Amino acid sequence: MQLKLTNSKLPFAPLLLIAPFFFWGTAMVAMKGVIPQTTPFFMAAMRILPAGILLLIVGMIQGRPQPQRKLAWLWILLFALVDGALFQGFLAEGLVRTGAGLGSVMIDSQPLAVAILSLWLFQERIRFWGWLGLGIGVIGISLIGLPDEWIGSLLHPETIEASLGIDTLFQSGEWLMLLASLSMAVGTVLVRWVCKYNDPVMATGWHLILGGVPLLAISAGFESQQWINIDQYGWIAMGYAAIFGSAIAYGLFFYFASSGNLTSLSALTFLTPIFALLFGNFFLGEVLSSLQSVGVGLTLVSIYLINQRDVLAQKLKFSSLIKEEVSNTTSGKLLKQYQQHPVEVKVQVGVEISE
Repeated sequence: MQLKLTNSKLPFAPLLLIAPFFFWGTAMVAMKGVIPQTTPFFMAAMRILPAGILLLIVGMIQGRPQPQRKLAWLWILLFALVDGALFQGFLAEGLVRTGAGLGSVMIDSQPLAVAILSLWLFQERIRFWGWLGLGIGVIGISLIGLPDEWIGSLLHPETIEASLGIDTLFQSGEWLMLLASLSMAVGTVLVRWVCKYNDPVMATGWHLILGGVPLLAISAGFESQQWINIDQYGWIAMGYAAIFGSAIAYGLFFYFASSGNLTSLSALTFLTPIFALLFGNFFLGEVLSSLQSVGVGLTLVSIYLINQRDVLAQKLKFSSLIKEEVSNTTSGKLLKQYQQHPVEVKVQVGVEISE
């Protein structure tokens, strides 16, 4: 893979690489169950503030260095604003106004933005196979998250406007999910500079804390009865979202992002709705339609194409060279045979060969 997992010193590196997307997907299911019992900004703050504190405690136990320079803190503050406050705020508010399926489509479109930003800022080559994989991934995510009626309406253009509800499209929170997706994409790119001046674990912890403070302030100022209706299972779900869906998931994700290929890593985000659908089926009784099943398959294909794009390009190039060599060799043999037996060669290839 592009992330060079084979050289990683971490045990079970491939599983650790997939873990953030597993935890994010299952955390979405947990948050979906808590939303009716609480308020969006309080939920967003409670997801990342405890996670940040936990990461700082782990970092201090490991003896990791704290940020020292002003430039280091400036990058952390920018990171906290974009990937902490904005992303979590848009996500939480969007979950209230939109369905989980369509929300996943909007959130998991961010690898496209990461690929373009990485191409522009870091000259990460995407190539044909990478772009093909990204395109297939978007199609797969669309099949997973969009209602079947929306996709079926494309076969009947005269009913598209009525079935899609174009006049109310942006009243249900899709634009908030899109803003959350763009915030996450920018945050993924920013992590390169953040980790240039900071330890990845400590930077992640501080950005979760600093990003959670404004969310908690907004909740205190504009929301009410944030925790009164939360039952025991609701607190367990919020704890899971904080510890596994934020502390562990963010720590692993930005550790890999600080040293790996951003396009390849971000492409694995397509796994998030797959895990969300699987556990949504188990806990919430959600069932995959035939179109969603096809979407899952396309998503897996897209991940393979993006992460193996350089290998596929090299194999294609090698195959072309072999064919060219074989073609040149064959042509040379035919020319030699033609000089010796012209009539037989003409019959064999069916064309005139010039001397």
